[in-house]
Amino acid sequence: MSTTEAEFDVAIAGAGLVGLSLAVALAEAGLAVALVDRAPLEVADAPPAAEDWDSRIYAISPGSAAFLRSLGAWQGLPAERVGPVETMRVEGDDGAILRFSAHEQGERALAWIVEERALREALTIKLRATRVAVHAPRSLASIGSTAERAELRFDDGGALTARLIVGADGLRSWVRASAGIVAIPRPYGQTAVVANFACERAHHGQARQWFRDDGGILAWLPLPGRRVSIVWSAPDALAAELRALTPDALARRVAAAGGDALGAFACVTPAAAFPLQFLRLPVVVAHRLALCGDAAHGVHPLAGQGVNLGFGDVEALAAILRERGPVHDAGAPILLDRYARRRAGPVRAMQTVTDTLAHLFGTRMPWARVARNLGMSGLDRMPFAKRLLAEPALR
Repeated sequence: MSTTEAEFDVAIAGAGLVGLSLAVALAEAGLAVALVDRAPLEVADAPPAAEDWDSRIYAISPGSAAFLRSLGAWQGLPAERVGPVETMRVEGDDGAILRFSAHEQGERALAWIVEERALREALTIKLRATRVAVHAPRSLASIGSTAERAELRFDDGGALTARLIVGADGLRSWVRASAGIVAIPRPYGQTAVVANFACERAHHGQARQWFRDDGGILAWLPLPGRRVSIVWSAPDALAAELRALTPDALARRVAAAGGDALGAFACVTPAAAFPLQFLRLPVVVAHRLALCGDAAHGVHPLAGQGVNLGFGDVEALAAILRERGPVHDAGAPILLDRYARRRAGPVRAMQTVTDTLAHLFGTRMPWARVARNLGMSGLDRMPFAKRLLAEPALR
């Protein structure tokens, strides 16, 4: 039999970037919040060495950066480890070029390249200044609910009750499965190979992306100094080949794949790999439950929008709960329906764009190659259309 330890307005399962930011936002809105994760929440005793870089890198949109700034977390990032994307050059598989500029968008940067480790620590420091009840490391055993509240049961026999449970526990969400929301991620047949490199020539804040004739997509993202982080969304067989290379051989392969645009490369971090999957759910809310981040949706990384969609979920849910007025119950159906409606449009739009592009450039038919490259070249000559295309990703 479980022993109830405390009652909360909201209990969040998952202490990744999405779960951490939601916990901080809700606590600052005056809600009683619990945060649960299997791993401990830790902050490094000392800053990382100059050449010690996290291979997990995110492109944070201006909109997400503004949200993180409102939480006080963005200010905690070490400026010397944040790289602005000032311009972006996208090249098709038949020579078409598409360019974006922060100046043309009226922004300081199209995105900010940030280490996952740095963001996690900045959010954890903010979390420790709140009254959030942290249960980490601690594993969940089951979820139960009544008409008035939900219960999270731990595998050690304890339990928490809350008006609302939020699943922020990733693409293979245990919370989602336990709630009976059934969805099977669809594999793209690609694996994202990620690593960081020192480069011979300066990148000048430019991100580069190539749609390759093998159906893969290679992106170089500017890190501070003469460094880049790469995301190579490669067909699974090629990804396995890349991961088997020595660091020096991988550096030569990545540099050559980008036409040696930045000269010679040298590995800064070992390569890591993540299978790419698409996930669209029938619902993102249920009785006293809401899903956020990758637990609610999966997108192709070609636009770098996965974590930004998650921060959008957090910002929307936090605003709805903060502005709930006379509705004191954080898990009230009217609030959950409002959250689902508010996020449906932006998520569906981004999924449609990224999924369509991934399939369009993955098609090997000659007519498709001609059409997609003509489309890119035409779009590059239409500044207004480019602004419309970029705006959702910026916000």
